[in-house]
Amino acid sequence: MRVLRNLNNLEKLLYNKRNRRRTVEDKVTKILRNVKERQDDALIEYTRRFDKVRLKIKELTVTESEISASFNDLNSAIISSIKVAIDNVTKFYKAHLPRPVKLKEENGKMLSSIYTPIERIGIYVPAGEFPLVSSVYMSAIPAIVAGVKEIVLVSPPNQHKTINPFILAVASMLKIKEIYKIGGAQAIAALAYGTKTIKKVDKIIGPGNEFVTEAKRQVFGKAAIDLLAGPSEIVIIASKGANLEYINADLEAQTEHRGGLGIVVTNSKKIANELRKKRLNGFVIRVRNLDDACEVVNRIAPEHVEILTRKPAELLKKIKNAGAIFLGENSPVCLGDYVAGPSHVLPTQSTARFFSGLSVREFLKEIHVISYTKKALIEEYDALEKIVTLEGMVKHLESVKKRIK
Repeated sequence: MRVLRNLNNLEKLLYNKRNRRRTVEDKVTKILRNVKERQDDALIEYTRRFDKVRLKIKELTVTESEISASFNDLNSAIISSIKVAIDNVTKFYKAHLPRPVKLKEENGKMLSSIYTPIERIGIYVPAGEFPLVSSVYMSAIPAIVAGVKEIVLVSPPNQHKTINPFILAVASMLKIKEIYKIGGAQAIAALAYGTKTIKKVDKIIGPGNEFVTEAKRQVFGKAAIDLLAGPSEIVIIASKGANLEYINADLEAQTEHRGGLGIVVTNSKKIANELRKKRLNGFVIRVRNLDDACEVVNRIAPEHVEILTRKPAELLKKIKNAGAIFLGENSPVCLGDYVAGPSHVLPTQSTARFFSGLSVREFLKEIHVISYTKKALIEEYDALEKIVTLEGMVKHLESVKKRIK
């Protein structure tokens, strides 16, 4: 690992290799345009070209028999384990449901807010050597708790012309029945624009490679998105006496993610020297004290923060920018990735300065309700008149005058 001594160009050092390339942007633009124009035919073409799978249009849709067959690969122990994770995530998000606001005044003026769920969302689940089972329930459960009625799942097909059985099984456990065999930027296009086979969605969530992320960026406006996530990252605050074995293990866990980045911020010369010898994708940052460590974390604004100090909770109020914080040596990031409860869909690449992790609110629309009596309208007319006149909106004011004459 590389030791950083000058933090002036910290963001550039950490993220300069992750910037979106122009070639990716251009390729994605062409894919989106092609899907928008040719619809299902374009999906079939890209599936053959990128996934090396030849499908017919009718085979894009996962059938009930394919979903049923997926349980053949799950034993009771796996099902029980997934249920534990599903229960934990569900409990967490049920506790986070926002409550309607209602304000009533003596003159009859009443203000309130009501929450209504987004009607239809699309979840993207990447495929690869290992199934991203956790991405299914970590993405879907906040939406389910929010009350979203239509949830669509898309994932690239495998050589057997179906989606990974573990992904299908978890989707079935969550009662997700609308599933399509498409991946990449073309899947995002189908969700955003719709095709003859796939009805467009209102919001798209889920992780993906740089093409998927760029596609989400470009379709924003046609559909909402969760966030533009980059490679996974961890920052570990390690004080003198922190367990070096735990630090090493958590850094190595991060390298299992493609492009995963590990950063250790420490006031320990011994820890810094030991980590410098490691061949890992990351940095060691030496600081004078733990207050400085928190300042470094706030500048980085990372996805995951682990605090390995004697009294980790004391640093909690000093950290303002992070996707998720893990307190103490018995709280590794792995817990948050799979079973703890909060979704592992989190902001990366310093976007924790203004983004939060996936929440129930992501799937709810807040609608303001305003109700005045004539008495309330008259009482606030003078203030209204002055502000409206200031802006020169004469007809706005006239609409109120007619009501108080």
